[in-house]
Amino acid sequence: MAFQPTLVSTGNIGTTSGKREKTSTMPPLKGLVNRYFYLAMSLLVAAIVVWGFSHTIDGALFHPAVPRPLILWFHGGAFTAWVAFFIVQSALVRTRNVKAHRFLGWFGAGLAVAMVTLGVTTAVVMGRFDIYRLHAPGVDTFMIVPFYDMVVFGLCIALAVAWRKKPELHRRLIFIATCGLLDAAFGRVDFLFNNNLFFPCLDLVIVLGVLRDLYVQGRVHKVYLTALPVLIVAQAFVNYTWRSGSGWWLRIAHALLG
Repeated sequence: MAFQPTLVSTGNIGTTSGKREKTSTMPPLKGLVNRYFYLAMSLLVAAIVVWGFSHTIDGALFHPAVPRPLILWFHGGAFTAWVAFFIVQSALVRTRNVKAHRFLGWFGAGLAVAMVTLGVTTAVVMGRFDIYRLHAPGVDTFMIVPFYDMVVFGLCIALAVAWRKKPELHRRLIFIATCGLLDAAFGRVDFLFNNNLFFPCLDLVIVLGVLRDLYVQGRVHKVYLTALPVLIVAQAFVNYTWRSGSGWWLRIAHALLG
């Protein structure tokens, strides 16, 4: 059977008839939330990305005092493409264009692999650039943050692909994976970065999915019940490792940075 990942699917498309959410019997507002939640979230993600990066993109990429490595442009292009992909896939499901949605799933799977590769490589290249060209402090310890982001994103996408025929699992994993990238946007805001709030901010976006489930289905899906606690603990560990300059991580970072 051909591999056809149905990324960002909703519960009304690609499920068996016995598992479909019966939106026709829902109150109007609840049915509206059920049908349009993931499309609305894709637009919210795009808005957060634009808002966050608007604080730094001109000086850090478009008109920097010291030109940035070329890989940063490819990195930015790939991650921007993911946001656009998330919106398009959500819209395709909402308009019931399932065939196009599945076809683009191939592109999304390949893009996700490219993003993880670019994310790790860019973290190392930019780490070296920040240290040796900009003489920025704390670069080595901070590298754990983008590495963590790529591990979480890659794992969530891999599980989403593996469970592509289980839309209730699949769509939530794609949503969590995408939200997990938002620390890069929230972290561009000085107040959020300096007070270690970029992780809690992205968690609050994920919590919107929890609230959606409670409102529409009256219960929280097991994906959130499992993923959110794990994410919060992992984020606390990453944050502590970064801020404390843990020796074990510094040894790894210095080996990578050369």
